[in-house]
Amino acid sequence: MAADGDIRFVTYLSPSIPRALFEALADHVQRTLGHEGVSLRVESQASGPQKGGECSSFAEEADVAFMCAPSFVWLRDLRPPPVELLGVLPVFDDERNQGKPVYFCDVVVRNDAPIQAFSGLEGGTWAYNDACSLSGYYSLLDKLAESSADERFFDNIFCSGSHLNSIKAVLNGRADAAAIDSNVLRIRFREAPALREELRVVESWGPYPIQPVVVSSALRPDLKQRLRSAFLSTEQDQQTRRTLKQFGLSRFVAADQRAYSFDAHKDLAVLLAAR
Repeated sequence: MAADGDIRFVTYLSPSIPRALFEALADHVQRTLGHEGVSLRVESQASGPQKGGECSSFAEEADVAFMCAPSFVWLRDLRPPPVELLGVLPVFDDERNQGKPVYFCDVVVRNDAPIQAFSGLEGGTWAYNDACSLSGYYSLLDKLAESSADERFFDNIFCSGSHLNSIKAVLNGRADAAAIDSNVLRIRFREAPALREELRVVESWGPYPIQPVVVSSALRPDLKQRLRSAFLSTEQDQQTRRTLKQFGLSRFVAADQRAYSFDAHKDLAVLLAAR
C-alpha cells in the first residue's frame, strides 16, 4: 500500500472502458471499507503491464489492478508471482455472456464495405489497440493460428493505441477492420447510437475470459478478503449499481484461477507463452 495508507487502484482499460466506471468502483470500495482511502490511477499506454521488466516492477506500484488477461498470465508466471486474482470477476449485460464473466471480440468493418467475413480481409489493413490486449491482438493471432496463418495474411497491420482509435481508423478508412472488446463496442453504441449505421460486425470470436481483477500478493489476507467482499456487494449498493448499469456492468461474481487456463483456446495459451 502507499505510504499514506491509500489502497492504490490502477486501470489499464481506460479510455476504451470509461474511467467513470472505475471511479465508481473505487468510490464503492472506499465507502464499504470505511477506514482505508482509495486512489485511482489510469495507465492508458497499453492494456496491462508489458512482458518483461514492467511486469517485474508492477506490484510495487499498485494494490488492485484491472488489466487484460495476457498481462495477468505473464505476471502469474513470474517467480514468485507478484499478483494473484482477487477472486471476483465482472459480469456484463451482453446476452451472449449467459450470466458468465466472459466477453467477445467483435470484428467491425464499415457498413458500406463489401466484406462479409474475416476471410474477405486477406490482403487488407488491420488495426489493433495494443500488443497486451486479448480482444484486439491475441484474439487475432488465435484466429490466424486456426488456419496456420500469421500476420502476413494482411498487407498491413498497425497499432492504433486503443479500441476507440481502432474504431476511428475503421470509420475513416485507415483500416479495413479491427477486433473490438464487445463491452467497449456496446458502450460506444450506447453513447453514440448513430454508430450502428456506420459500423457492421462481421464476426464475433469467443467467449474469452473477462479482464481479471488482480491484487498484489503482498497485501494482507484480511484486506484481500474485505476487498473481495466489497466487490461482491456492488449489486446491493443502489448508488454503485446505478452507475455501473450505465456501462453495462451487472455485478461481480466469485471466480478462481481456472478462468484463465484457456482450456478452450489451446492455440492462445501457446501464443501467450511464446510472445
